[in-house]
Amino acid sequence: MIRRMTIEDYDDVHALWMKIKGFGIRSIDDSREGVERFLKRNPTTSVVALEDGKVVGSILCGHDGRRGCLYHVCVDEAYRMHGIGRSMVVKAMEELKAEHINKVSLIAFTKNDIGNAFWKEIGWTKREDLNYYEFTLNEANITAFNR
Repeated sequence: MIRRMTIEDYDDVHALWMKIKGFGIRSIDDSREGVERFLKRNPTTSVVALEDGKVVGSILCGHDGRRGCLYHVCVDEAYRMHGIGRSMVVKAMEELKAEHINKVSLIAFTKNDIGNAFWKEIGWTKREDLNYYEFTLNEANITAFNR
């Protein structure tokens, strides 16, 4: 079952994030408060996948009124290759369409072979025509990668 994510899902989603090797967690943005702020700004577009009442997948999805963006797309390793990731992406994109968003993007780490293969498999286009830049506004918002 795929449904909208709420803040009540946070503990289960965070536990899932912590299980995934190579997953990057930001100290402020991915805290309960950070995710709650994100969900308040984007109340309809983030999703979770449930199997037997257990969260086995999640996507943080939001938009700025012009373009949607997927963050932290993940499926528990024991539940992969069953269409859960694809179903979550479809649900998130349907919610974006309902809000009149016409384009969606995401960022995948270059070393994320499983994730990059997934996006290619489901028809997403890797952009080669642009550079991605960022500027850190809060040095305390540190990313740690699961081992």
